[in-house]
Amino acid sequence: MALAFHSLSISDVGLVRNGNEDSGLVSPLLIAVADGMGGHAAGEVASKIAVRTLQELAPVLNDATIDEDSRQDILLGVSYQIDSAILSESDLHPEYSGMGTTLTALHINEKTVELLHIGDSRCYHYADGELQQLSYDHTVMQELIDQGRLTPEEVHTHPQRSILTQVLMGDSGIDPVLMVYPVKKGDFFLLCSDGLSSVLSDREIKEIIESNEGQDLLTALLVATKSAGAPDNVTIIWAEVVSEGVQAPTYLLGAANE
Repeated sequence: MALAFHSLSISDVGLVRNGNEDSGLVSPLLIAVADGMGGHAAGEVASKIAVRTLQELAPVLNDATIDEDSRQDILLGVSYQIDSAILSESDLHPEYSGMGTTLTALHINEKTVELLHIGDSRCYHYADGELQQLSYDHTVMQELIDQGRLTPEEVHTHPQRSILTQVLMGDSGIDPVLMVYPVKKGDFFLLCSDGLSSVLSDREIKEIIESNEGQDLLTALLVATKSAGAPDNVTIIWAEVVSEGVQAPTYLLGAANE
C-alpha cells in the first residue's frame, strides 16, 4: 500500500525576532524545515534556497521508476546542491557572506521514510503514545552531552546552546547522513525549528500532543512556546501517515513563501 503525508503546519516570527528566517515545505511525499541564520536578512535567503531546491527536486524523488538506492543518492546529494547554491548567492551578494541554514527533510515511500538532516532542526516520530527524536542535533551541546560533560536539562540555559557543528553555508564542510526508518499508516512525524525544541522539553511537547488534535495541536505548541518567551522563529510541521490518494496540498512556509 502506497503511503503519503497529510500535514498541518505553522510558522511564526516569535516574540523577539524582527523577521522570519525559517522556511518550510509541505507536500504529500516530502516535508522539510530549514532554519536560516546570518545578518542582513541573509538567513531567510539561505533557508529559502534550501526548501525551494528541495521542492524542485520533489518530482524526481517521487518518480516510481527510480530504484531505491538511486533515489537515496539523489536525496543525499541535494544537500551539496543547496550548499553550492548558497555559495553562489553569497558570491553575487557579498552582504550575504556567512549566511547559512539547517535542513531537516523527510521523504516517504511505500514502507519507509528517509530522513536527511543537517543542523539542529528536529524530526520526531510519534506512535503508540511514544515520542522519539529521530534526528541528531549537530551542536556543540550535543557533543558535550555525548561526552557526559552536560545533561540534556543543562542545555536549555547554556550560553553556547546555539552553536552548530554542521550547517549549510557554502563552505562544503558538511557531512550529511541519510537515515531510513520503517513507517506505517497512522504514524505521526513532527518537524520543527529549534524555536520550538530549544524552548519546550520533549516531555512538554509530548504532553501537548496527547492533549490536542489537528490544528489545535499546532496552536497549543505555539502558545506554549510564546508563554516561555519565544526568543526565535517557530516553524512546525505535524504530518500523519495516510494512504496515498488522500488529498494533500503542496505549499511553502515562512520566508520561502514570501
